[in-house]
Amino acid sequence: MKDEQIIVGGQAVIEGVMMRAPHSYAVAVRRPDGKIVVKAERLPSLAEKYPLLKVPVLRGAGILIHSMILGIKSLNYSANVAFHEDPGEAEIEAAKAEALKGNLTAPVAVATAPAVKEVKKTSTGAALGSMVFALIFNVFLFIVLPLLLTNILFVYLGGGTINAQSASGTWYANAWAWLQAVLHPIRPSISFNLVDGLIRMTFFLIMITTFSFLRDIRRVFEYHGAEHKVVYNWESGEELTIENARRQPRQHPRCGTSFLMIVMLVSIIAFSVVKFDSLFLNFLVRLVLMPLVAGISYEIIRASAKSKFQWFFSFITRPGIWLQNITTKEPDDEQLEVAIYSLKEALKLEPTV
Repeated sequence: MKDEQIIVGGQAVIEGVMMRAPHSYAVAVRRPDGKIVVKAERLPSLAEKYPLLKVPVLRGAGILIHSMILGIKSLNYSANVAFHEDPGEAEIEAAKAEALKGNLTAPVAVATAPAVKEVKKTSTGAALGSMVFALIFNVFLFIVLPLLLTNILFVYLGGGTINAQSASGTWYANAWAWLQAVLHPIRPSISFNLVDGLIRMTFFLIMITTFSFLRDIRRVFEYHGAEHKVVYNWESGEELTIENARRQPRQHPRCGTSFLMIVMLVSIIAFSVVKFDSLFLNFLVRLVLMPLVAGISYEIIRASAKSKFQWFFSFITRPGIWLQNITTKEPDDEQLEVAIYSLKEALKLEPTV
């Protein structure tokens, strides 16, 4: 496999960047003292372990799940380094060696390892809790709420007005009658799912635009821009340097932001094919079909990297490029240095580089 055939990608983390190659990944994080700490590992081949994941579409769903796990693992590591100043096992062993030489007190050096393990245990638990909360929150915000609002909107447009009253006339009975009226299930159509997708994207735009004003999130967006510039630097075939990376664009068509836009477009079609006269069943359809939608979207993004029809993929990924004006910010040279360091460490573990 030639260098230019190796597709690399990454993810911004807290004060750092995770870079991924086909068979390896690395997370580089800048500590508060200015030093860059890196963790690099080989990645198991999912296709060899699970042959079904060689099948197009199915492989996309598998890679997406694996990428989510890897992303959370990388975020957890970066939090340990950036917030807890985790010295890592190598520095702990060095401290122990110094203690044996009499340069440090032995109790201090020996006590460091359990302390770090406790921090990691706490951070892992917090990460898992955050992941569960984020999953529930995202399902509600991007699946349940848009579906309910779209259904209410189509009920209103279909009936002209919503004025439901119960026979008893009590407030709670009237409220229940109104709820039954507005939640009368509408069978999804292309127009229904288009409105549903627009509401979902509006929520997403509001969320990321609001987050972009937060200083810490802006730092992550700057590292996101650094990741893209370094990926472009690698794809250009030029030497990986700060100077070469600096002049690259910070918007990339294979970014997760573009992926989300493709997911929205594919979901509009998929949810229009499988539909029911039941809000609950339509909600389940959205959950069950998400792996399929993600798999198809992955194949589109993958094809955009090597396809002879790049003009077409450039067109359909254009909204994601526009959205990256929010999710990426211009990085400084120190952030580019971290991204380059991460990619170089990942490539060191590649068998063909």
